[in-house]
Amino acid sequence: MLYEALKNLRPNASFYVKGDSKVTWIDDVTPPTQAEIDAEIVRLQAEYDATQYQRNRQPEYPSLADLADALYWSNQGDNTKLDEYYAACAAVKAKYPKPEVN
Repeated sequence: MLYEALKNLRPNASFYVKGDSKVTWIDDVTPPTQAEIDAEIVRLQAEYDATQYQRNRQPEYPSLADLADALYWSNQGDNTKLDEYYAACAAVKAKYPKPEVN
């Protein structure tokens, strides 16, 4: 996450990270302070944690092939498969609810 934090803090800078913490700045840029880096890492981690529900949902959603099939049959006047598709999506959303933002 260090690389992402540095890229966010100095988007136009050239650098590379060796190992977990050795940063080499290639161009003449003022590196961020350790406090700035730590704060950005905390922010990125919070953002990642807040979207865990999305990563949990993804493998359990019905496939796009199922949606295409449901839309085809819906176009033929039979909404049964489309209703089932929506119900399956709603069940996944209920299983992994979006956290409330404070």
